[in-house]
Amino acid sequence: MNYTFASATILLILITDPVGNIPIFANALRHVAPGRRPWVILREVLIAFLLLLAFMFVGARFLELMNLSELSLQIGGGVILFLIALRMIFPPPRSEVPELVHEPLIVPLAIPAIAGPSALATVLLLVSQAPERRLEWIAALCVTMTVSACVLVLAERIQRVAGDRFVVALERLMGLVLVAVSIEMMLRGIKTFARQLALP
Repeated sequence: MNYTFASATILLILITDPVGNIPIFANALRHVAPGRRPWVILREVLIAFLLLLAFMFVGARFLELMNLSELSLQIGGGVILFLIALRMIFPPPRSEVPELVHEPLIVPLAIPAIAGPSALATVLLLVSQAPERRLEWIAALCVTMTVSACVLVLAERIQRVAGDRFVVALERLMGLVLVAVSIEMMLRGIKTFARQLALP
């Protein structure tokens, strides 16, 4: 798939899912002082950004080390995105989200809430398909992390103004879009694989 800066940014925003992370962050930061919560959120977003950025630079070497092809990464990434999208549309009960009694660090907010397996696979896919456009992907990642930080810092206001039903509806809409993206990724990967088999 040939991504543009805009499409890559939208895809990363859908995958990092800042709206869906609102209840996770709210639950994890429940015992953190209200005045400190924005700083914790910004710290976790920065950690996630640095991890994803690192994967952008070591992605090609990682694929070579694991003996993985771009085709397998595309199909596998599509499968992961599909599962993530289903989880967005049919979220688990809130009881499955552990409640922390101390200030979270890296886990579970930076990893895997923001920089989860699907986000890592996506940045690897972007760089492997067009390494010469790495600066575009870094810019897309910067925009994504900025959007995530803004949404999560303003999470309480968003919930208070929009209401829980609107947040849930928006989360499921994002899940539907991500389902279509994941299926498109898998179909393109399967078509490429079929063409390779047809070659003499």
